[in-house]
Amino acid sequence: MSPSIFFVLIVVAFVAIAIGAVVWNARMRDKRRQELAGWAQANSFKFLPEKDHSFWLRYQLFSCLQRGDNRYAYNIMLGTAGTRVTCGFDYHYETHSTDSKGHRQTQHHNFSALVVDAGFPLKPLSIRPEGFFDKLTEFVGLDDIDFESSEFSHKFFVKAPDRRWAYDVLHQKTMELMLAYPRFYIEFQGTQVMAYHNRTFSAGEFSSALKVVTSILDYLPPGVVEELKAMRS
Repeated sequence: MSPSIFFVLIVVAFVAIAIGAVVWNARMRDKRRQELAGWAQANSFKFLPEKDHSFWLRYQLFSCLQRGDNRYAYNIMLGTAGTRVTCGFDYHYETHSTDSKGHRQTQHHNFSALVVDAGFPLKPLSIRPEGFFDKLTEFVGLDDIDFESSEFSHKFFVKAPDRRWAYDVLHQKTMELMLAYPRFYIEFQGTQVMAYHNRTFSAGEFSSALKVVTSILDYLPPGVVEELKAMRS
């Protein structure tokens, strides 16, 4: 086989692989869209697959939606959980870096989130799976809020300006719930609670996120809820 023919075969193979990858990715996107549309229908939510580039303005208090550029939400699912306005969605943003030769490279980031509006003011609170660097900061004395459950304290990193509020939210029943479900990043901002991760959710994970967030709100002590509602008046 001549070198020229071998080169042509190599080029054809690479083109075929590239086309195959594009087709495969398109099929996976369609499959995911259908799965999420089915989830939305099962939960009586409206499904909006189109990109919404202004979506981040709707939830400006959540820093995870303010990263990078070319931000947009897609596969948006709008509805109510009981009486609470709820929105699940996939989210995209881009960051950029420069390689050693000065060439600009773009990184695409996609993740999923679910937001539930409590209907009354909440205090800031952050709960996330504890990582390696969290353990290092704990070693040097910059630890997070600890709880009676050593298992929960070992698996979750919790921060809040008001430590009493963290204890009000994360009592025994709520900690048991969070240990029993997949671990999400949880953020309280304004009147809303968000569950998200640094990757996209399956339809089942949207169900888990909805269960975790609504249960956290359901489990808030009645006296605490009354105090929070009084803040609104």
